[in-house]
Amino acid sequence: MRNTILIALVCFVFFGCKKETYSSTPSLTYKSVNTSVLVPGNVIKFKIAFTDLEGDLDSIFIQKINPSCPQSGTSEKFFLGNDIVKLKSTNDDLLVSYGYRVDGYPLIGEPKCDFNDTCYFRFSVVDKARHYSDTVQSGKIVIIKQ
Repeated sequence: MRNTILIALVCFVFFGCKKETYSSTPSLTYKSVNTSVLVPGNVIKFKIAFTDLEGDLDSIFIQKINPSCPQSGTSEKFFLGNDIVKLKSTNDDLLVSYGYRVDGYPLIGEPKCDFNDTCYFRFSVVDKARHYSDTVQSGKIVIIKQ
């Protein structure tokens, strides 16, 4: 009985304490957004977590998709410098910000139809070895037309 308890305890410690492992292919997790309704003069900030074994992210792809007004959609690619992603960081958060008529921020794109944009955003990253991450998606975002 005593040996059974000892073996069970050793197995519990061995299987319970696992080291975090990351893949060479980047992985993303959508975490949050600061607002779901955007009016002129506001900034929207998406928080996305990433993991990557080598910590060598190169760029991020961002799509704005509006199913009811396709001409409002956009696709962009931004290169990530070391000032944006910590050098050789294997896991961290990315903060993607857009401004709606706000200087100093990338423009989110105004609604192109005669009504508010009800859209969502998709994000993916690629590292310097050309490994592409999975794609994560935001919830619905409403951009008020003015």
